[in-house]
Parts: sequence; structure tokens; C-alpha cells
Amino acid sequence: MSDNVKINRGLKGVYFERSGVSDIDGARGELTYRGYSIHDLATQSSFEEVCYLLIHGELPTAEELAGFDARLRAARVLPDPVHDIIAACRDGHPMDVLRTAVSALAALEPASRDTGEDAFVANGIRLTAQVPMIVAAHQALRNGRDPVAPDPALGHAANWLWMLKGEPPSEAAARLADVDFILHAEHGANASSFAARVTIGTEANLHAGIVTALSTLAGPAHGGAAEDVMKMVREIGRPENAAAYVRAKRAAKEPVTGFGHRVYRREDPRARHMRDGVRQLGEEMGAPEWYEILQAVVEAMAPYARHGLNVNVDFYSGVIYQLHDIPMDLYVPIFAIGRMPGWVIQCIEQRRSNILIRPLTLYTGPDPRAYVPLAAR
Repeated sequence: MSDNVKINRGLKGVYFERSGVSDIDGARGELTYRGYSIHDLATQSSFEEVCYLLIHGELPTAEELAGFDARLRAARVLPDPVHDIIAACRDGHPMDVLRTAVSALAALEPASRDTGEDAFVANGIRLTAQVPMIVAAHQALRNGRDPVAPDPALGHAANWLWMLKGEPPSEAAARLADVDFILHAEHGANASSFAARVTIGTEANLHAGIVTALSTLAGPAHGGAAEDVMKMVREIGRPENAAAYVRAKRAAKEPVTGFGHRVYRREDPRARHMRDGVRQLGEEMGAPEWYEILQAVVEAMAPYARHGLNVNVDFYSGVIYQLHDIPMDLYVPIFAIGRMPGWVIQCIEQRRSNILIRPLTLYTGPDPRAYVPLAAR
């Protein structure tokens, strides 16, 4: 039988379901959310509007957006026991703390147990507002500070920076964080979204799907690229060292972090928007050298673009976080903040036409054999 079975390891190239959310054209380097180009959304939209678009399928009217935004702001509340749990886990990795806190919310908020579609939407909006609160509260508590209360006057991205740093962000910094969240909001059947769908396929609630997604994102092969890029930039140190660094990596047949993508054969379409943001934020904060190092690496990697080794979105993200003095172990939780609406709609889609996701594995173990009693072994 094994000779007649084709194995698609990692499910590469396998279509397991239909989706009306995002379309990725890897050959052309294009990405759309609900038919809208990521370039238009990154330059003209807001994260709140993109959340509405992903969850409801259409761009909102001004009235609809105001109502949705009001729901997000009203949901910036964590039960007191969650703060206690975060404090008890303060020495843990932020992704472990985030996962644990979301799991606690499932137990502490009775509405989380409802598995109807309206409940998925309501719980998804609430979790989208709560996840950045958890990350910011943990950052404060592990540094001996009280968590910063959310500011109802600030939008989602600006409020996140306010809670994290305790000072109002500049308009440019808030906008860049907003764009960062937009670019990470949804990306098809990536590992964490697929894992969430597997969980929802068992008829579990939304919180269970999000906990699964967080657990999957925590693996360095999925969510750790931005952190690895920042380590690389620090190792290179100066723009003039980039070419030698790349030559050494290529000679050793080692990957250069931030280049290449499982899907895209051309430049990741999200990367250009982060590139501009790094340049502008670096100039604003008096640290243009980080951008210069990144661009020197891009120039050194140019000859390999024909092999599909183009820059991806995470190549620039880490430096943006560094410019905000954000610790590297928060880079993946920030990814999770942006990805929340994508996970929510993937879970909603799975629930609408639910089927238990149960692939097969091809057995390659021993042939049938007789059991030998313990005394005779």
C-alpha cells in the first residue's frame, strides 16, 4: 500500500477547505483581505476597520465602524483573577503567560462557553481587546510596576503602546503600530490558523481555538522570525559588515534570517510598508543605523532573489520593536495582537461548515507479530 500513497509532508500544496478571507498569490507576491489589496489597506485603512472587514466580510460604513470601535474599547477589561494569574506567572515567557491568561479567561467569563456564531463574534471582539492588555500587564508586573490602565480616548494601536510604555505615543509611532497589526492580521492557512481550525473542528469554543493558535505561534519556526532578525542585526553591528556576514552565511549553507517564505517566491508584499516605517521611526528616534544595517543586508542578498530568497515582513518588524525599546521576548506576543482578527474569522469559517479535521498517517512500523509474554522475553 505504501508504494501507492503520495505523502505531502507538512500538508504542503494540500487544499483542505475553502475560504473567503485572504488570498495569497505567492508567485506574484500579492495578498488581499476580502478582495482588498494589502497595499490599499496598509496605506488607507485602520486596524479597527480591517478587523471589521475580516470578521464581517465588507468594509464598514462610518456608523458601523464607530459601533465596532466602541465595542473594542468597551472590552478593555480583565477580570481581577487574571491579573493575579499574570502576577503569579510573571517570570514566565510572555507567550506562556499570554496563553495561560487566555485559557483563564475561558474559565472566568461564562460567555466564552457559547459556541454560536454570534458568540464567536462577541468573544472574538472581546479577546482582540484583551490580548494586548495581557501582554502589557505582564510587561509591567515583571518589571515591578502596576499595569497601566487603558485610555478610552485612544485607538487600538495607540492604546497598546500607551499601556506598554506608560507614555502617549507620537502620531507616527501609533500609525506604524497600526500598520504592523494590519499587515499581520490574516494570512490564510498558516500553522496557527490551521491549528485553531483543528480545535474548532471538534466543536470547541473560540477561546480553545485561540489558545491552540497561541501555542502554535509560540514555536520559533512560525512566530520567531522578527526576534531572530534583531539578533542578526546586533551581530552585524554596522552596515559595512553586512556583506561579509551574508557571504559567511551562504558559504556555510546557513539561511539569512528574514529572507524567503513558505508561500512567496517574490518579495513579501507586506515588507515594503514595514521598510518605510523603520526608516521613518529610526529618524524620529535618532537611530537611523538600524535601517541602514537592514538595507545593507538587502543589498548583499540581492543576487539570491532569483532563487526566491526575498525579504519578508518579519525582516523589518523586529527593528521597529527595538526602536521602542521593547524586549525581544515580546515580539511574538505582538504578532499575536495583530493576528487576532485572522484567528477569529478562521474559527468562524470553520464553525460555519464544520467537519472534524482528521488526516491520515501512513504506517511504516513492524509487520504484524505475535505477542510474547513477559516471562518469555
